[in-house]
Amino acid sequence: MQIIALHTRLRPGKEEEYDKIHAEIPDDLDIALRAAGVYGWRIWRSGRELFHLVECDDYTRMRAYLREHPANVPWQARMAELLEVSDDYSGKDPEVKLVWELPELTK
Repeated sequence: MQIIALHTRLRPGKEEEYDKIHAEIPDDLDIALRAAGVYGWRIWRSGRELFHLVECDDYTRMRAYLREHPANVPWQARMAELLEVSDDYSGKDPEVKLVWELPELTK
């Protein structure tokens, strides 16, 4: 399993709308994400800054699966209205590099 961190930014004034839309995603999008190998997706927001943590089998394969999926295309169009930079699924995701993590305790 892969754990991927992402960072996106909302357009000014879109915070409340973004939160409202994400209160419940469409059922067909939920099914598509799971079919693409996603186990979990969490999003934190601080002002306009969004921080995502994606848990999936294979992030690149997930993106390829969702690129033209009929549940994802309208969702991404809607998100493009809210995000400063929309996701074009070009495969050029901004890298959020893991710098440090608390080591596991060994006994």
